[in-house]
Amino acid sequence: MKIKYLYNIASAIWVLAAFALPVKAQLGANRETFTRADSLRGSLTPLRTCYDINYYHLNVKFDIDQKYISGSNQFKFTATQDFTKLQFDLFANLKVDKVVYKGQELPYTREFNAVFITFPQTITKGSADEFTVFYSGNPTVAKHAPWDGGIVYTTDSLGKPWVATACQGIGASIWWPTKDHQYDEVDSALISISVPNGLKDVSNGRLRKVTKLKDGYTRFDWFVANPINNYDIEANIGDYVHYDDIYQGEKGKLTMDYWPLSYNLNKAKKQWNENATKMLKAFEYWFGPYPFYEDGYKLIEAPHLGMEHQSGTAYGNHYQNGYLGRDLSGTGWGLKWDFIVVHESGHEWFGNNITSKDVADMWIHESFTNYSESLFVETYYGKQAGQEYVHGTRLAIQNDRPIVGPYGVNREGSGDMYYKGGNLLNMIRTVINDDEKWRNILRGLNKTFYHQTVTYDQVVNYITTQSGMNLAPIFDQYLHYKNIPILEFLSINGRILCRWINVSSKTFNMPVRVKVKGGDYKFITPTTSLTPLKLEGATEDNIEVDTFNYYIGVARD
Repeated sequence: MKIKYLYNIASAIWVLAAFALPVKAQLGANRETFTRADSLRGSLTPLRTCYDINYYHLNVKFDIDQKYISGSNQFKFTATQDFTKLQFDLFANLKVDKVVYKGQELPYTREFNAVFITFPQTITKGSADEFTVFYSGNPTVAKHAPWDGGIVYTTDSLGKPWVATACQGIGASIWWPTKDHQYDEVDSALISISVPNGLKDVSNGRLRKVTKLKDGYTRFDWFVANPINNYDIEANIGDYVHYDDIYQGEKGKLTMDYWPLSYNLNKAKKQWNENATKMLKAFEYWFGPYPFYEDGYKLIEAPHLGMEHQSGTAYGNHYQNGYLGRDLSGTGWGLKWDFIVVHESGHEWFGNNITSKDVADMWIHESFTNYSESLFVETYYGKQAGQEYVHGTRLAIQNDRPIVGPYGVNREGSGDMYYKGGNLLNMIRTVINDDEKWRNILRGLNKTFYHQTVTYDQVVNYITTQSGMNLAPIFDQYLHYKNIPILEFLSINGRILCRWINVSSKTFNMPVRVKVKGGDYKFITPTTSLTPLKLEGATEDNIEVDTFNYYIGVARD
């Protein structure tokens, strides 16, 4: 039996080059066993679910020369049940100086990166309360941000300090005390960052106030009015200059603020304005209004490749098209636009607006955002171009392990959540076979789950319900299993039979497009049982399968 898989073997040299590049944030190192520390970080115990975070005031001073930070974070919360003890998170290499509640210091204990505090009396269900954590120390220095996270300490080309945070996957508690789990987003936050005079800090949301302090520092107060996940909260410190613009979007005027390094102002104006405006036009069409009009849209030059920090996208693509000047699809379409502007901004809809409750479901962030790249291409160069782009990215698929990771241990699944996930969504669109319905589904996801954290089932059930088709087995096969389905054709007694093999479920019956060579594609719905191929004029030599839009294998006897 010959098996034809859907990738271009002739492009193997290009694939090896692509694999040599870190493509996007891979959320932590792969591990096969889990520890008590993993469970404390990733699980939802009563010590976490007992309180709902409403507001943070993060107030941090950066001593750049000593790579030292000190400050506090105020936790305002609502009790979801009666309790006397709770957990927050702070990496063990950072010191908890004290925890203050109603003017008194609270006792606390530490276990790995988890901190447990005990209150002097019961906090009753439904009550609003608060405490403040004071802390200090030398936070983890990122070895290779944004993939190996922490604090980036470097200098710009003029030798001036340039500092940034990048902590997706490893967690925000690597540099500030927080309830470090994706399921509970804070409703709003004030981010106060103090930096040496002569430098600026750019964080999420809107700049409320700049205050000259008495110790040679300047404090920048940024307010985020919308719910935000922990790893999105950022500090970017450097010799920045600011310019702005207005985008007339679906919800009215959207402020667009740009923060390049001072000597890159002209480069930024040339590269950022057009790419960001085109991105907003495309994604508001496909996904609905930009989700954070109240906080505005920002691009901030960063000393790492980039990160989807909500309302303040970090950018390090060196003012060029493609991904560091390369086309990740190998088609040429990826060199017509700035990858980091488009991809990281796409996360404003998938990742920031809609956030997975558990990092095991980071495909909700990355698969949809990877797919958004092809929709951007389609918007400006046509549907065929968009599909060529997503098809081209298959070269990087590894099929090494399931895309969905294990729950409750802060563990993501395969990096195939990007390219395989994007191809899955393009395939789902092909199966639905109604582009307007598909667009309404994408917009409906962002409206229905606006500013929410979601589960696998919520997303898959929504798409299934809105499509009117049972798509759950398709999602299950591509997200929970590493093997791709194979459409097998057999010729028995002069009849052509077909079935799905290499699938996990006997109920797998994905519709697929086939045709007689030279004819038009028609949908058939094979099952895992051999059934006659209902395609007039078909022989074992003239059957063609739509392997352009379907990421499957084809086998013939």
